[in-house]
Amino acid sequence: MEPTRDIPLTAADVLRGSCRTLWYQGWSPLPEVTLANGRRADIMAVSRRGEILIVEIKVSAADLTGDRKWRDYRDWADRFAWAVPGILAPLMEEDRFEPDACGLLLADRHEALWMREAPARPLAPARRKAATIAFARAGAERAMRAADPGFEGFTAR
Repeated sequence: MEPTRDIPLTAADVLRGSCRTLWYQGWSPLPEVTLANGRRADIMAVSRRGEILIVEIKVSAADLTGDRKWRDYRDWADRFAWAVPGILAPLMEEDRFEPDACGLLLADRHEALWMREAPARPLAPARRKAATIAFARAGAERAMRAADPGFEGFTAR
């Protein structure tokens, strides 16, 4: 059997490690939150003060370099960061990934380390309200699905 360290990381692995670290640091992370612009953030997290962080996960160079939509997330968060396995870290220093404006988490299956803090760019109040409502509704729907096996049959009004 191969040692775990030789198995490539999946997006689920990076998600798990990133969410754990964010939680330990006082953020409340929620995977796959659909924003008002129709984009789905890989991770949206809210701090104790109400600050919003969006994290975009990439696990392959092809996915990272082919992504043209990541800038669409930045308008819905106070902070934006990438979460990648260590093998992609050198690419994250390229100008096209805006290292001066984007944070960087290096993640594995168990945790993540901030290699670069995500700079703050405060949201406008109306945008903050819309993003916070999207976060709350996604969390509430997931809680209902977990608590009520028959919830699938209900539609939101």
